[in-house]
Amino acid sequence: MVEKKNIYDYSREKLELQLLAIGEKKFRATQIFEAIYKNNLYDFETITTLSKDSRKELAKYFEFSNLMTKDIKVSEDGTTKFLFELNDKNLIETVLMPHDYGDSVCVTTQVGCNMGCKFCASGTLKKIRNLTTGEIVMQVVNINNYLQSMSRRVSHVVIMGIGEPFDNFDNVMEFIKIINDGKGLEIGSRHITVSTCGIVPKIYEFADFPLQVNLALSLHFPNNETREKYMPVNKKYKLEELLNALKYYYNKTNRRITFEYILLKDINDSLEMAEELVKLVSGLNCYINLIPYNETNGIFKRTSVERRNEFFDYLIKNGINAIVRREYGHDIDAACGQLRAKNIVESK
Repeated sequence: MVEKKNIYDYSREKLELQLLAIGEKKFRATQIFEAIYKNNLYDFETITTLSKDSRKELAKYFEFSNLMTKDIKVSEDGTTKFLFELNDKNLIETVLMPHDYGDSVCVTTQVGCNMGCKFCASGTLKKIRNLTTGEIVMQVVNINNYLQSMSRRVSHVVIMGIGEPFDNFDNVMEFIKIINDGKGLEIGSRHITVSTCGIVPKIYEFADFPLQVNLALSLHFPNNETREKYMPVNKKYKLEELLNALKYYYNKTNRRITFEYILLKDINDSLEMAEELVKLVSGLNCYINLIPYNETNGIFKRTSVERRNEFFDYLIKNGINAIVRREYGHDIDAACGQLRAKNIVESK
């Protein structure tokens, strides 16, 4: 008996190859993509653009998997966090964030995370496995379906949820191809952002990716000593090596780089740190995204508004583009990994 494959695992290009391998016509891939991503069909029998014989044959090889929604939390600001259960009972979370320019979804790429960043809720729960391409795609599909009743759709995707995307590189790149495809979810490449904590070889590889997708770096500390203390990845890839990779990315793509910087009280929020940050990024086409910390344990505290503003003003006065990220879902444990971690603890 043939083991069925999840139809959401396939970009259109890969699906064409699979169809040819089972004796189907290449153009069926476009028909399937339009049916499932444009017309929201979830069964081959309902895809009437396919012949009866093709429907019967395809059902032997492919299946429509799905995610089980375990919990939904809606914030006062409209941010909605979804807790999904995978087929193997593992839990992941996905966040919907409404903006004035559209609806953005923050997707998860791994069950747990091995990067071990000390201040991150998802980093406290070790990586169990990578998500498949289809499991990442289904997060967007499910939320798109959720939005349809409100005559809305997913317009932007940020790959910043649980896990390190570049630690699941191939599946994430396939995911991007699927959601960007004009016959798929048709989300513009410039509306897609991938965040990494700094896996240098994959930054070089990402620079050669054919789509003009945005890159964000989780920097958070402007020197090697402090960054190594709180982000173990810096022990392998020093800031100097990381900056060389980012310069290669910019020279190859001409895309501005985002540096994410979570402000932690009395750790990285001083004006001395701001001065180091200015020196580090000067000359790069970038901007700094200053992020208020969502407190996930008693170890780290968020910076005061006054100190945050001083830090921000210093960057601006020294010619660095910067913004303070608007907070989303502060009242519903919207920090990455919080809802999943809470659910795991309560189920024990």
